[in-house]
Amino acid sequence: MIRLEQISKVFNQGRPNEFRAIHGLSLGIAADRVTLFTGPSGSGKTTLLSLVGCLARPTSGRIYLKGRMISALPERFLTDIRRSTFGFVFQRFNLIKGLSLIENVMLPAYPLGLPFPELRERAAGLLHGLGLGSKLENRVEWLSGGEAQRAAICRALINDPAILIADEPTANLDSALTREFLAIVEGLRGQGKGVIITSHDPLIAESAVMEAVIRMRDGRRVERMAMED
Repeated sequence: MIRLEQISKVFNQGRPNEFRAIHGLSLGIAADRVTLFTGPSGSGKTTLLSLVGCLARPTSGRIYLKGRMISALPERFLTDIRRSTFGFVFQRFNLIKGLSLIENVMLPAYPLGLPFPELRERAAGLLHGLGLGSKLENRVEWLSGGEAQRAAICRALINDPAILIADEPTANLDSALTREFLAIVEGLRGQGKGVIITSHDPLIAESAVMEAVIRMRDGRRVERMAMED
């Protein structure tokens, strides 16, 4: 369980352009379910996702992971938590051009010090599992949008995280590829992994794959709706 208690996030605090992105938000997120943060642009959903994933710190309030307060931990501990608990799929996927597909997938695991053959085998297994086994040595700039998304998911899973975090993962994809992404999410859920997504895509918000929906507006939760199992 991830628990947020009276979380606020302020950018440029004390300056004329101060902006409060999150206003005293409290909520619980089941770490083994598919949760959606949704709302219009500027609602605070991406900021909230970055706080949950330890990519940013709250200005005030506390964040707990499995009962442990993590929001005030030193950065080196947060790095370990990010590496072991979360896998990230960014909106533009952030694959590194000039590297092969399998090299991109392996990158997040290098700090773990695994033997190279074992790491390569793990990366290849993930890529084969998502239909990219024939493109291991292809440079990532040669991939289609759907292939790049699947590659980013493989990279996020290379350290076997408990929770996949995806920020607007279908923003640049058509409806067919969005449904493909939802099928992948459903498969991950079947493996016992949690998934936390931000999106304002109706196909995502209305999907039966979503088990909890947290609706955001102006940095506040306006509704939280748990879906039937």
